[in-house]
Amino acid sequence: MKEVALVTGGSRGIGLGIVQSLARSGFDVAINGVRSAEAVVDVLDQIRALGADVIYCQGDISLKADRNRIIGQVKNHFKRLNVLVNNAGIAPHERRDVLTATEESFDEVMNTNLKGPYFLTQEVANWMINQKQSDPDYTACIVNVSSISATVVSVNRGEYCLSKVGVSMATQLFAVRLGEFDIPVYEVRPGVIDTDMTSGVKEKYDKLIGEGLCVQKRWGQPEDVGKVVSALAQRSFPYSTGQVIMIDGGLTIPRL
Repeated sequence: MKEVALVTGGSRGIGLGIVQSLARSGFDVAINGVRSAEAVVDVLDQIRALGADVIYCQGDISLKADRNRIIGQVKNHFKRLNVLVNNAGIAPHERRDVLTATEESFDEVMNTNLKGPYFLTQEVANWMINQKQSDPDYTACIVNVSSISATVVSVNRGEYCLSKVGVSMATQLFAVRLGEFDIPVYEVRPGVIDTDMTSGVKEKYDKLIGEGLCVQKRWGQPEDVGKVVSALAQRSFPYSTGQVIMIDGGLTIPRL
């Protein structure tokens, strides 16, 4: 029986890169996103062509009712879940200095990037524990996609940075709590990745990368993140729970 992964924000960008890698590695996949089902038909067809059974779970993870519905769909269709990838996230609609940022933007970013994944993980973790107790051969893991913004300051999107710091601590919290059940929890931190989220700053980062921002002088691609998440999902790092894996082309290496 194939293992099943749920990837939030999995219909485009980094999330889609993760879904593609998981499908190629033999996983069936539940994709969550906020777009309508009609908007992701081509994505689902693409994943099915890779040999995976795939469903789309439309919903906003910042909302409790939507989280419950997403998990319900996975339970109804697959009856099981082995991997949760908390990837869904948003940037502020408007980049504003920390001296002028609004509470509305703060709440929106934190609800989607931190509160949603935290409580989705809580619900999924309890289900994973139940599956583990029912089947000794059952294996599972959780992967949180954060960002180099957990440690690299951007004063014009402070709420985003703070949300990613929170995800980092949530990784450690759940890693410790789920240790007794042998359910590892990991964090991956992408750097500058070529997606629709970064399309508005492409010219800026083209220049910076060309000038040596990253050790590897290129943009990161969604598949760079996907390959790492797939390796974690396949338990290639079973004794590394709570750890951070950087996917940033060396951007965060201190250099003189």
